Amino acid sequence: MDRDVKVSENDAPITLTEAAVRAARDAIVKDGSAGDFLRVSISGGGCSGYQYNLDFDKAPRADDTVITFEGLSVLIDPISGGYLRGTVIDFLDDENGSGFKFDNPNPRRRTCSCGSSWV
Repeated sequence: MDRDVKVSENDAPITLTEAAVRAARDAIVKDGSAGDFLRVSISGGGCSGYQYNLDFDKAPRADDTVITFEGLSVLIDPISGGYLRGTVIDFLDDENGSGFKFDNPNPRRRTCSCGSSWV
């Protein structure tokens, strides 16, 4: 039977900066519900093939990896985890706007100009 996998922050397939953790917590308070998890995933779409997704979820699925960053519980499904391994997620707020930035070290053939999708 598949079970969710809990990993330490040091063994996690992704890293969230302090700014990203703070922004995710703020988003849960504003748009989610107390106790929500942050789900990080990829999906087909975007202008270059795959795109990053951040959503709220009430509970882990059977095969999710569960990581806790400074009290924020993050869920990653196994397929997304393979594509995201080594990714650092940051939150930027500057004169160009604000939003989450994904720094993914995995090889890609092509990215879009906005940086939110790739092949």
